[in-house]
Amino acid sequence: MSDEPTTPGPEPTAAPEPAVPHDPGAVSGDESAPTPAREQTGIIDLHDTQAIPSRRSEPESDDAWFDVFGGEHPTDGAGVPARADSAWGSDRADALAEQAHRSAYAPPAAADPATGPAAAGAAHASGAGSPADPTAPQTSGAAAAGHTAYAGPVPPGPAGDSSAGATADGTLLTAPAPAARRRGRGRLAAGIVALCLLSGVIGGVAGQLVDDRVNLGGSTLPQPGPGATQRPAGSVANIAAVALPSVVTIKVDAGSEGSATGSGFVLDTKGHVLTNNHVVEPGVNGDIEVVLSNGDTEKATIVGRDASYDLAVLKINRTDLKPLTLGASDQVVVGDQVIAVGAPLGLDQTVTTGIVSALNRPVQPGDPGEASYINAIQTDAAINPGNSGGPLLDMTGKVIGVNSAIARVPGTSGSTGGSIGLGFAIPSDQARRTADQLIATGKATHPVIGVQLNRTFSGEGAQVDDKADAVTSGGPAAKAGVKPGDVIVGFEGKRIRTPDQLIVSIRARAVGDTVSLKVQRDGKELELRMTLEADPAK
Repeated sequence: MSDEPTTPGPEPTAAPEPAVPHDPGAVSGDESAPTPAREQTGIIDLHDTQAIPSRRSEPESDDAWFDVFGGEHPTDGAGVPARADSAWGSDRADALAEQAHRSAYAPPAAADPATGPAAAGAAHASGAGSPADPTAPQTSGAAAAGHTAYAGPVPPGPAGDSSAGATADGTLLTAPAPAARRRGRGRLAAGIVALCLLSGVIGGVAGQLVDDRVNLGGSTLPQPGPGATQRPAGSVANIAAVALPSVVTIKVDAGSEGSATGSGFVLDTKGHVLTNNHVVEPGVNGDIEVVLSNGDTEKATIVGRDASYDLAVLKINRTDLKPLTLGASDQVVVGDQVIAVGAPLGLDQTVTTGIVSALNRPVQPGDPGEASYINAIQTDAAINPGNSGGPLLDMTGKVIGVNSAIARVPGTSGSTGGSIGLGFAIPSDQARRTADQLIATGKATHPVIGVQLNRTFSGEGAQVDDKADAVTSGGPAAKAGVKPGDVIVGFEGKRIRTPDQLIVSIRARAVGDTVSLKVQRDGKELELRMTLEADPAK
Protein backbone atom coordinates (compact mmCIF):
# COMPACT_ATOMS: atom_id res chain seq x y z
CA MET A 1 0.00 0.00 0.00
CA SER A 2 1.14 3.52 -0.67
CA ASP A 3 0.94 6.53 1.65
CA GLU A 4 0.82 8.89 -1.29
CA PRO A 5 -2.12 11.23 -1.50
CA THR A 6 -4.99 10.15 -3.71
CA THR A 7 -5.41 13.59 -5.26
CA PRO A 8 -5.32 13.16 -9.02
CA GLY A 9 -2.05 14.15 -10.53
CA PRO A 10 -1.45 16.08 -13.69
CA GLU A 11 -3.31 14.89 -16.73
CA PRO A 12 -1.22 12.57 -18.94
CA THR A 13 -1.78 14.78 -21.88
CA ALA A 14 -0.90 18.00 -20.11
CA ALA A 15 2.12 19.96 -21.24
CA PRO A 16 5.33 19.48 -19.19
CA GLU A 17 5.70 22.05 -16.51
CA PRO A 18 8.58 24.44 -16.93
CA ALA A 19 11.43 23.81 -14.54
CA VAL A 20 11.61 26.00 -11.53
CA PRO A 21 14.84 28.02 -11.51
CA HIS A 22 17.25 26.99 -8.82
CA ASP A 23 17.54 29.52 -6.08
CA PRO A 24 21.21 29.81 -5.01
CA GLY A 25 20.04 31.01 -1.69
CA ALA A 26 18.02 27.87 -1.01
CA VAL A 27 19.34 25.31 1.50
CA SER A 28 20.89 22.56 -0.65
CA GLY A 29 20.73 19.97 2.04
CA ASP A 30 16.88 19.94 2.01
CA GLU A 31 16.45 17.78 -1.07
CA SER A 32 13.07 16.52 0.10
CA ALA A 33 11.50 19.98 0.20
CA PRO A 34 8.38 19.91 -1.99
CA THR A 35 8.29 21.87 -5.15
CA PRO A 36 5.94 24.82 -4.86
CA ALA A 37 2.56 23.82 -6.41
CA ARG A 38 1.57 25.88 -9.38
CA GLU A 39 -1.82 27.59 -9.30
CA GLN A 40 -4.42 25.69 -11.30
CA THR A 41 -7.29 27.52 -12.90
CA GLY A 42 -9.26 24.39 -13.73
CA ILE A 43 -9.16 20.64 -14.19
CA ILE A 44 -9.37 19.00 -17.53
CA ASP A 45 -10.49 15.38 -17.28
CA LEU A 46 -9.23 13.33 -20.11
CA HIS A 47 -12.22 11.05 -20.09
CA ASP A 48 -14.56 14.08 -20.33
CA THR A 49 -12.91 15.56 -23.40
CA GLN A 50 -12.31 14.51 -26.91
CA ALA A 51 -8.97 14.68 -28.61
CA ILE A 52 -8.50 17.23 -31.32
CA PRO A 53 -7.46 15.51 -34.54
CA SER A 54 -4.03 16.30 -35.90
CA ARG A 55 -3.57 17.61 -39.40
CA ARG A 56 0.01 16.84 -40.41
CA SER A 57 -0.42 18.26 -43.84
CA GLU A 58 -1.26 21.74 -42.63
CA PRO A 59 1.37 24.22 -41.56
CA GLU A 60 2.25 24.43 -37.97
CA SER A 61 -0.22 26.49 -36.05
CA ASP A 62 0.69 29.46 -33.94
CA ASP A 63 -1.33 27.92 -31.10
CA ALA A 64 1.26 26.58 -28.61
CA TRP A 65 -1.27 24.21 -27.07
CA PHE A 66 -2.07 22.67 -30.42
CA ASP A 67 1.63 22.36 -31.24
CA VAL A 68 2.23 20.39 -28.09
CA PHE A 69 -0.77 18.12 -28.19
CA GLY A 70 -1.67 17.96 -31.84
CA GLY A 71 1.02 15.43 -32.73
CA GLU A 72 0.16 13.00 -29.97
CA HIS A 73 -3.20 12.05 -31.42
CA PRO A 74 -3.75 9.78 -34.37
CA THR A 75 -5.64 11.07 -37.34
CA ASP A 76 -7.53 7.90 -38.00
CA GLY A 77 -8.98 4.99 -36.12
CA ALA A 78 -11.73 4.10 -33.75
CA GLY A 79 -10.50 6.43 -31.02
CA VAL A 80 -10.47 9.53 -33.20
CA PRO A 81 -13.55 11.72 -32.61
CA ALA A 82 -15.80 12.17 -35.59
CA ARG A 83 -16.58 15.46 -37.25
CA ALA A 84 -19.17 17.76 -35.82
CA ASP A 85 -21.51 17.04 -38.73
CA SER A 86 -21.48 13.25 -38.19
CA ALA A 87 -23.66 11.13 -35.88
CA TRP A 88 -21.29 11.96 -33.01
CA GLY A 89 -21.68 15.73 -33.32
CA SER A 90 -20.40 18.53 -31.18
CA ASP A 91 -23.73 18.77 -29.35
CA ARG A 92 -23.27 15.19 -28.29
CA ALA A 93 -19.80 15.89 -27.01
CA ASP A 94 -20.97 18.91 -25.06
CA ALA A 95 -23.67 16.82 -23.41
CA LEU A 96 -21.16 14.15 -22.38
CA ALA A 97 -18.80 16.76 -21.04
CA GLU A 98 -21.50 18.35 -18.94
CA GLN A 99 -22.55 14.96 -17.59
CA ALA A 100 -18.96 14.10 -16.63
CA HIS A 101 -18.47 17.50 -15.04
CA ARG A 102 -21.50 16.99 -12.85
CA SER A 103 -20.26 13.53 -11.85
CA ALA A 104 -16.86 14.89 -10.90
CA TYR A 105 -18.27 17.42 -8.47
CA ALA A 106 -21.15 15.36 -7.11
CA PRO A 107 -21.17 14.55 -3.35
CA PRO A 108 -19.40 11.26 -2.40
CA ALA A 109 -21.59 8.15 -2.56
CA ALA A 110 -21.25 4.78 -0.86
CA ALA A 111 -18.42 2.78 -2.43
CA ASP A 112 -19.38 -0.16 -4.57
CA PRO A 113 -18.02 -3.44 -3.20
CA ALA A 114 -16.47 -4.21 -6.55
CA THR A 115 -14.74 -0.87 -6.82
CA GLY A 116 -14.37 0.10 -3.16
CA PRO A 117 -11.23 1.00 -1.22
CA ALA A 118 -9.53 -2.28 -2.09
CA ALA A 119 -9.83 -1.54 -5.76
CA ALA A 120 -8.58 1.95 -5.17
CA GLY A 121 -5.62 0.63 -3.22
CA ALA A 122 -4.78 -1.77 -6.02
CA ALA A 123 -4.78 1.09 -8.40
CA HIS A 124 -2.35 3.03 -6.27
CA ALA A 125 -0.19 0.00 -5.74
CA SER A 126 0.18 -0.43 -9.44
CA GLY A 127 1.23 3.17 -9.74
CA ALA A 128 -1.89 4.25 -11.62
CA GLY A 129 -2.47 7.95 -11.33
CA SER A 130 0.95 8.58 -9.83
CA PRO A 131 2.39 12.01 -10.57
CA ALA A 132 5.67 10.28 -11.37
CA ASP A 133 4.09 8.59 -14.36
CA PRO A 134 2.29 11.23 -16.35
CA THR A 135 1.64 8.82 -19.22
CA ALA A 136 -0.28 6.30 -17.08
CA PRO A 137 -4.04 6.24 -17.40
CA GLN A 138 -5.70 8.51 -14.87
CA THR A 139 -8.89 7.84 -12.92
CA SER A 140 -11.75 10.19 -13.69
CA GLY A 141 -13.15 12.79 -11.35
CA ALA A 142 -16.12 10.51 -10.77
CA ALA A 143 -13.89 7.69 -9.54
CA ALA A 144 -12.00 10.03 -7.27
CA ALA A 145 -15.28 11.17 -5.78
CA GLY A 146 -16.38 7.64 -4.93
CA HIS A 147 -18.10 6.79 -8.23
CA THR A 148 -17.11 3.89 -10.42
CA ALA A 149 -15.20 4.49 -13.59
CA TYR A 150 -13.37 2.07 -15.88
CA ALA A 151 -9.82 2.99 -16.89
CA GLY A 152 -8.81 -0.16 -18.77
CA PRO A 153 -8.49 -0.72 -22.47
CA VAL A 154 -11.58 -0.75 -24.63
CA PRO A 155 -11.78 -2.83 -27.74
CA PRO A 156 -12.04 -0.69 -30.77
CA GLY A 157 -15.57 -0.37 -32.07
CA PRO A 158 -16.96 0.66 -35.38
CA ALA A 159 -16.60 4.23 -36.37
CA GLY A 160 -19.50 6.40 -35.29
CA ASP A 161 -20.50 3.99 -32.53
CA SER A 162 -22.26 6.14 -29.92
CA SER A 163 -22.58 3.48 -27.25
CA ALA A 164 -19.32 4.60 -25.59
CA GLY A 165 -16.45 6.98 -26.20
CA ALA A 166 -12.74 6.16 -25.75
CA THR A 167 -9.44 7.93 -26.07
CA ALA A 168 -6.70 6.81 -28.36
CA ASP A 169 -4.99 4.77 -25.62
CA GLY A 170 -8.18 2.91 -24.80
CA THR A 171 -9.27 4.95 -21.78
CA LEU A 172 -13.04 4.66 -21.50
CA LEU A 173 -14.94 7.89 -21.52
CA THR A 174 -18.02 8.24 -19.31
CA ALA A 175 -20.87 6.29 -20.88
CA PRO A 176 -23.82 8.38 -22.08
CA ALA A 177 -27.24 8.02 -20.53
CA PRO A 178 -29.31 5.24 -22.05
CA ALA A 179 -31.38 6.32 -25.02
CA ALA A 180 -34.58 4.83 -23.53
CA ARG A 181 -34.24 7.01 -20.44
CA ARG A 182 -33.71 10.07 -22.57
CA ARG A 183 -36.77 9.26 -24.62
CA GLY A 184 -38.84 8.73 -21.44
CA ARG A 185 -37.76 12.09 -20.08
CA GLY A 186 -38.63 13.70 -23.38
CA ARG A 187 -42.10 12.25 -23.35
CA LEU A 188 -42.64 13.42 -19.76
CA ALA A 189 -41.51 16.94 -20.62
CA ALA A 190 -43.73 16.97 -23.69
CA GLY A 191 -46.69 15.81 -21.59
CA ILE A 192 -46.13 18.56 -19.04
CA VAL A 193 -45.94 21.20 -21.76
CA ALA A 194 -49.13 19.90 -23.37
CA LEU A 195 -50.94 19.92 -20.01
CA CYS A 196 -49.86 23.50 -19.38
CA LEU A 197 -51.06 24.56 -22.81
CA LEU A 198 -54.42 22.84 -22.31
CA SER A 199 -54.85 24.48 -18.90
CA GLY A 200 -54.08 27.85 -20.41
CA VAL A 201 -56.63 27.37 -23.17
CA ILE A 202 -59.35 26.30 -20.73
CA GLY A 203 -58.59 29.18 -18.38
CA GLY A 204 -58.65 31.67 -21.24
CA VAL A 205 -62.00 30.46 -22.50
CA ALA A 206 -63.48 30.54 -18.99
CA GLY A 207 -62.17 34.05 -18.41
CA GLN A 208 -63.62 35.23 -21.71
CA LEU A 209 -67.01 33.81 -20.81
CA VAL A 210 -66.97 35.63 -17.48
CA ASP A 211 -65.66 38.94 -18.82
CA ASP A 212 -67.92 39.10 -21.86
CA ARG A 213 -70.88 37.56 -19.99
CA VAL A 214 -71.59 35.22 -22.83
CA ASN A 215 -75.13 33.89 -22.55
CA LEU A 216 -75.01 30.15 -23.08
CA GLY A 217 -78.40 29.12 -21.73
CA GLY A 218 -80.69 32.10 -21.11
CA SER A 219 -80.27 34.91 -18.62
CA THR A 220 -76.98 35.14 -16.73
CA LEU A 221 -78.68 36.93 -13.82
CA PRO A 222 -79.76 34.90 -10.79
CA GLN A 223 -83.29 33.61 -10.99
CA PRO A 224 -85.66 33.20 -8.03
CA GLY A 225 -86.19 29.62 -6.98
CA PRO A 226 -89.55 27.89 -6.71
CA GLY A 227 -91.78 29.62 -4.18
CA ALA A 228 -89.47 32.63 -3.86
CA THR A 229 -92.29 35.02 -4.80
CA GLN A 230 -94.84 33.54 -2.43
CA ARG A 231 -95.71 35.52 0.69
CA PRO A 232 -97.19 34.26 3.95
CA ALA A 233 -100.87 34.80 4.61
CA GLY A 234 -101.50 38.02 6.49
CA SER A 235 -98.53 39.86 4.99
CA VAL A 236 -99.11 43.13 3.15
CA ALA A 237 -97.90 41.59 -0.11
CA ASN A 238 -100.26 38.63 0.21
CA ILE A 239 -103.26 40.79 1.11
CA ALA A 240 -102.53 43.17 -1.76
CA ALA A 241 -102.20 40.29 -4.23
CA VAL A 242 -105.64 39.00 -3.22
CA ALA A 243 -107.37 42.40 -3.10
CA LEU A 244 -106.00 44.14 -6.19
CA PRO A 245 -108.10 42.20 -8.75
CA SER A 246 -111.23 43.46 -6.97
CA VAL A 247 -110.21 47.14 -6.92
CA VAL A 248 -111.23 49.28 -9.91
CA THR A 249 -110.50 52.74 -11.28
CA ILE A 250 -113.48 54.97 -12.07
CA LYS A 251 -113.26 57.58 -14.84
CA VAL A 252 -115.97 60.20 -15.17
CA ASP A 253 -116.45 62.34 -18.26
CA ALA A 254 -118.72 65.27 -17.49
CA GLY A 255 -118.32 66.89 -20.88
CA SER A 256 -117.97 70.62 -20.58
CA GLU A 257 -117.86 70.36 -16.81
CA GLY A 258 -114.61 68.39 -16.94
CA SER A 259 -113.63 64.93 -15.85
CA ALA A 260 -112.72 63.14 -12.66
CA THR A 261 -110.94 60.00 -11.54
CA GLY A 262 -111.57 57.94 -8.44
CA SER A 263 -111.52 54.40 -7.09
CA GLY A 264 -113.99 51.72 -6.12
CA PHE A 265 -114.23 48.00 -5.37
CA VAL A 266 -116.39 45.07 -6.38
CA LEU A 267 -119.24 44.66 -3.93
CA ASP A 268 -120.86 41.41 -5.08
CA THR A 269 -121.01 38.94 -7.97
CA LYS A 270 -123.84 40.84 -9.69
CA GLY A 271 -121.60 43.60 -10.99
CA HIS A 272 -122.15 46.19 -8.24
CA VAL A 273 -119.28 48.54 -7.44
CA LEU A 274 -119.14 50.74 -4.32
CA THR A 275 -117.52 54.17 -4.43
CA ASN A 276 -117.96 57.76 -3.13
CA ASN A 277 -120.80 60.00 -4.20
CA HIS A 278 -118.44 62.91 -4.89
CA VAL A 279 -116.57 60.70 -7.40
CA VAL A 280 -119.60 59.95 -9.60
CA GLU A 281 -121.67 63.10 -8.99
CA PRO A 282 -120.10 64.97 -11.98
CA GLY A 283 -121.07 62.08 -14.25
CA VAL A 284 -124.77 62.05 -13.45
CA ASN A 285 -125.38 63.53 -16.89
CA GLY A 286 -122.15 62.25 -18.42
CA ASP A 287 -120.29 58.98 -19.00
CA ILE A 288 -118.79 56.73 -16.34
CA GLU A 289 -116.28 53.98 -17.09
CA VAL A 290 -114.89 51.35 -14.78
CA VAL A 291 -111.37 50.11 -15.52
CA LEU A 292 -110.68 46.64 -14.12
CA SER A 293 -107.36 45.44 -12.76
CA ASN A 294 -106.57 43.60 -16.02
CA GLY A 295 -107.14 46.74 -18.07
CA ASP A 296 -110.64 45.90 -19.33
CA THR A 297 -112.99 48.87 -19.48
CA GLU A 298 -116.71 48.59 -18.76
CA LYS A 299 -119.48 51.16 -19.06
CA ALA A 300 -121.15 51.84 -15.71
CA THR A 301 -124.53 53.18 -14.60
CA ILE A 302 -125.52 54.72 -11.27
CA VAL A 303 -127.75 52.45 -9.19
CA GLY A 304 -128.08 54.92 -6.33
CA ARG A 305 -126.15 57.57 -4.46
CA ASP A 306 -126.42 59.48 -1.19
CA ALA A 307 -124.72 62.80 -0.59
CA SER A 308 -125.25 62.69 3.17
CA TYR A 309 -123.15 59.55 3.56
CA ASP A 310 -121.00 60.28 0.47
CA LEU A 311 -121.63 56.80 -0.97
CA ALA A 312 -122.72 55.58 -4.39
CA VAL A 313 -123.30 52.21 -6.07
CA LEU A 314 -122.50 51.57 -9.75
CA LYS A 315 -123.49 48.66 -11.98
CA ILE A 316 -121.33 47.06 -14.73
CA ASN A 317 -122.16 44.15 -16.99
CA ARG A 318 -119.76 41.67 -15.37
CA THR A 319 -120.65 38.76 -13.09
CA ASP A 320 -117.26 37.01 -13.05
CA LEU A 321 -115.52 39.43 -10.70
CA LYS A 322 -114.49 38.50 -7.18
CA PRO A 323 -115.94 40.82 -4.49
CA LEU A 324 -114.18 42.03 -1.38
CA THR A 325 -115.59 41.10 2.02
CA LEU A 326 -116.91 43.86 4.30
CA GLY A 327 -115.59 43.62 7.85
CA ALA A 328 -116.90 44.95 11.18
CA SER A 329 -115.72 48.51 11.71
CA ASP A 330 -117.04 48.55 15.29
CA GLN A 331 -114.28 46.07 16.17
CA VAL A 332 -111.50 48.38 14.98
CA VAL A 333 -109.24 49.95 17.58
CA VAL A 334 -106.65 52.67 17.40
CA GLY A 335 -103.28 51.27 16.35
CA ASP A 336 -104.61 48.54 14.06
CA GLN A 337 -102.60 48.16 10.86
CA VAL A 338 -104.45 49.06 7.68
CA ILE A 339 -103.86 48.99 3.90
CA ALA A 340 -105.23 51.59 1.47
CA VAL A 341 -105.71 50.58 -2.16
CA GLY A 342 -106.76 52.82 -5.06
CA ALA A 343 -105.70 55.07 -7.92
CA PRO A 344 -104.20 58.24 -6.42
CA LEU A 345 -103.66 60.88 -9.12
CA GLY A 346 -104.75 58.27 -11.67
CA LEU A 347 -102.03 55.76 -10.70
CA ASP A 348 -104.17 52.66 -10.50
CA GLN A 349 -103.43 49.62 -8.34
CA THR A 350 -101.51 51.68 -5.76
CA VAL A 351 -101.05 50.17 -2.30
CA THR A 352 -100.10 52.12 0.83
CA THR A 353 -100.02 51.13 4.48
CA GLY A 354 -100.49 52.72 7.86
CA ILE A 355 -102.42 52.40 11.11
CA VAL A 356 -105.72 53.55 12.54
CA SER A 357 -104.87 56.90 14.06
CA ALA A 358 -108.26 57.73 15.59
CA LEU A 359 -111.96 56.77 15.55
CA ASN A 360 -115.25 58.68 15.34
CA ARG A 361 -113.78 61.73 13.63
CA PRO A 362 -116.59 64.04 12.45
CA VAL A 363 -115.74 64.78 8.83
CA GLN A 364 -117.56 66.52 5.99
CA PRO A 365 -116.35 64.90 2.75
CA GLY A 366 -117.15 66.14 -0.72
CA ASP A 367 -117.89 69.71 -1.58
CA PRO A 368 -118.32 72.16 1.31
CA GLY A 369 -121.85 72.99 0.13
CA GLU A 370 -123.04 69.42 0.55
CA ALA A 371 -124.41 68.34 3.91
CA SER A 372 -122.22 65.26 4.16
CA TYR A 373 -121.29 63.97 7.58
CA ILE A 374 -119.41 60.82 8.43
CA ASN A 375 -118.18 59.39 11.68
CA ALA A 376 -114.82 58.61 10.08
CA ILE A 377 -111.89 56.32 10.75
CA GLN A 378 -108.69 58.37 10.69
CA THR A 379 -105.53 56.77 9.24
CA ASP A 380 -102.00 57.84 8.42
CA ALA A 381 -101.88 55.59 5.32
CA ALA A 382 -101.15 57.79 2.31
CA ILE A 383 -104.46 58.85 0.73
CA ASN A 384 -104.44 61.33 -2.15
CA PRO A 385 -106.94 62.67 -4.67
CA GLY A 386 -107.98 59.64 -6.69
CA ASN A 387 -107.99 57.32 -3.68
CA SER A 388 -111.58 58.30 -2.92
CA GLY A 389 -113.91 55.31 -3.03
CA GLY A 390 -111.14 52.75 -2.64
CA PRO A 391 -111.09 50.21 0.20
CA LEU A 392 -109.31 50.50 3.52
CA LEU A 393 -108.37 46.92 4.48
CA ASP A 394 -107.45 45.33 7.77
CA MET A 395 -104.74 42.69 8.08
CA THR A 396 -107.20 39.92 7.24
CA GLY A 397 -107.98 41.52 3.87
CA LYS A 398 -111.50 42.65 4.84
CA VAL A 399 -112.86 46.12 4.12
CA ILE A 400 -113.20 48.19 7.29
CA GLY A 401 -113.67 51.55 5.57
CA VAL A 402 -114.20 53.41 2.29
CA ASN A 403 -111.53 56.07 1.73
CA SER A 404 -113.34 59.38 1.40
CA ALA A 405 -111.43 62.48 2.47
CA ILE A 406 -108.08 63.93 3.40
CA ALA A 407 -107.05 66.91 5.49
CA ARG A 408 -105.19 69.64 3.67
CA VAL A 409 -102.86 72.38 4.75
CA PRO A 410 -104.76 75.66 4.86
CA GLY A 411 -104.43 77.55 1.59
CA THR A 412 -104.13 74.50 -0.67
CA SER A 413 -106.75 73.17 -3.02
CA GLY A 414 -107.64 69.75 -4.34
CA SER A 415 -105.27 70.16 -7.29
CA THR A 416 -102.29 71.15 -5.19
CA GLY A 417 -102.86 69.41 -1.87
CA GLY A 418 -101.66 65.90 -1.15
CA SER A 419 -101.39 63.47 1.70
CA ILE A 420 -100.14 64.89 4.96
CA GLY A 421 -100.83 61.71 6.91
CA LEU A 422 -104.44 62.61 7.74
CA GLY A 423 -106.86 60.45 5.78
CA PHE A 424 -110.43 59.54 6.59
CA ALA A 425 -112.62 56.59 5.69
CA ILE A 426 -116.33 55.86 6.05
CA PRO A 427 -116.73 52.94 8.49
CA SER A 428 -117.68 49.67 6.83
CA ASP A 429 -120.75 49.22 9.04
CA GLN A 430 -122.19 52.45 7.66
CA ALA A 431 -121.12 51.58 4.12
CA ARG A 432 -122.82 48.17 4.25
CA ARG A 433 -126.07 49.59 5.53
CA THR A 434 -126.18 52.39 2.99
CA ALA A 435 -125.11 50.18 0.05
CA ASP A 436 -127.89 47.70 0.82
CA GLN A 437 -130.44 50.53 0.82
CA LEU A 438 -129.12 51.99 -2.44
CA ILE A 439 -129.19 48.60 -4.21
CA ALA A 440 -132.69 47.87 -2.92
CA THR A 441 -134.40 51.23 -3.44
CA GLY A 442 -131.86 53.58 -5.00
CA LYS A 443 -132.06 55.73 -1.86
CA ALA A 444 -130.67 55.67 1.65
CA THR A 445 -132.48 56.49 4.91
CA HIS A 446 -131.02 58.76 7.58
CA PRO A 447 -131.84 58.38 11.27
CA VAL A 448 -132.75 61.58 13.10
CA ILE A 449 -133.91 62.70 16.58
CA GLY A 450 -135.97 65.64 15.31
CA VAL A 451 -134.18 68.77 16.61
CA GLN A 452 -132.55 71.91 15.16
CA LEU A 453 -129.17 72.89 16.57
CA ASN A 454 -127.80 76.35 17.30
CA ARG A 455 -124.64 76.76 15.16
CA THR A 456 -123.65 79.94 16.98
CA PHE A 457 -123.33 78.28 20.37
CA SER A 458 -119.72 78.55 21.59
CA GLY A 459 -119.92 76.39 24.67
CA GLU A 460 -119.16 72.70 24.99
CA GLY A 461 -121.84 70.41 23.64
CA ALA A 462 -124.63 70.75 21.06
CA GLN A 463 -127.37 73.27 22.02
CA VAL A 464 -130.93 72.86 20.77
CA ASP A 465 -132.12 76.11 19.22
CA ASP A 466 -134.34 78.12 21.52
CA LYS A 467 -137.00 78.64 18.84
CA ALA A 468 -140.37 77.17 19.51
CA ASP A 469 -140.21 74.88 16.46
CA ALA A 470 -136.64 73.73 17.17
CA VAL A 471 -138.00 70.38 18.43
CA THR A 472 -140.03 68.51 15.79
CA SER A 473 -143.44 67.77 17.11
CA GLY A 474 -144.01 64.02 17.47
CA GLY A 475 -140.36 63.25 16.71
CA PRO A 476 -138.01 61.06 18.78
CA ALA A 477 -136.63 64.03 20.79
CA ALA A 478 -140.05 65.45 21.53
CA LYS A 479 -141.26 62.07 22.70
CA ALA A 480 -138.22 61.71 24.99
CA GLY A 481 -138.78 65.16 26.60
CA VAL A 482 -136.12 67.32 24.92
CA LYS A 483 -136.93 71.06 25.05
CA PRO A 484 -135.65 74.11 23.12
CA GLY A 485 -132.45 75.50 24.70
CA ASP A 486 -131.31 72.16 26.12
CA VAL A 487 -127.61 71.41 25.72
CA ILE A 488 -126.82 67.83 24.67
CA VAL A 489 -123.49 66.82 26.25
CA GLY A 490 -123.59 63.02 25.86
CA PHE A 491 -124.73 60.38 23.37
CA GLU A 492 -124.64 56.69 24.14
CA GLY A 493 -122.19 57.26 26.96
CA LYS A 494 -119.78 59.34 24.82
CA ARG A 495 -119.08 62.99 25.47
CA ILE A 496 -120.36 65.46 22.89
CA ARG A 497 -118.37 68.66 22.39
CA THR A 498 -119.64 70.02 19.04
CA PRO A 499 -122.82 69.92 16.94
CA ASP A 500 -121.08 67.99 14.14
CA GLN A 501 -120.04 65.32 16.60
CA LEU A 502 -123.66 64.79 17.61
CA ILE A 503 -124.80 64.62 13.95
CA VAL A 504 -122.25 62.00 12.88
CA SER A 505 -122.94 59.97 16.04
CA ILE A 506 -126.64 59.82 15.18
CA ARG A 507 -126.02 59.02 11.47
CA ALA A 508 -123.73 56.20 12.44
CA ARG A 509 -126.81 54.47 13.84
CA ALA A 510 -129.65 52.77 12.01
CA VAL A 511 -133.26 53.73 11.88
CA GLY A 512 -135.05 52.01 14.77
CA ASP A 513 -132.05 51.97 17.11
CA THR A 514 -132.74 53.04 20.72
CA VAL A 515 -130.20 55.51 22.06
CA SER A 516 -129.64 57.56 25.22
CA LEU A 517 -128.97 61.30 25.49
CA LYS A 518 -127.52 63.32 28.37
CA VAL A 519 -128.77 66.89 28.43
CA GLN A 520 -128.15 69.95 30.63
CA ARG A 521 -131.10 72.09 31.61
CA ASP A 522 -131.07 74.84 34.21
CA GLY A 523 -127.80 73.54 35.65
CA LYS A 524 -129.01 69.97 35.89
CA GLU A 525 -128.13 66.87 33.82
CA LEU A 526 -130.91 64.63 32.55
CA GLU A 527 -130.68 61.12 31.01
CA LEU A 528 -133.19 60.65 28.18
CA ARG A 529 -133.88 57.65 25.92
CA MET A 530 -135.39 57.64 22.43
CA THR A 531 -135.85 55.55 19.28
CA LEU A 532 -134.31 56.88 16.06
CA GLU A 533 -136.60 57.50 13.12
CA ALA A 534 -136.01 58.08 9.42
CA ASP A 535 -135.70 61.61 8.15
CA PRO A 536 -139.07 62.43 6.59
CA ALA A 537 -137.43 64.86 4.21
CA LYS A 538 -135.42 62.05 2.60
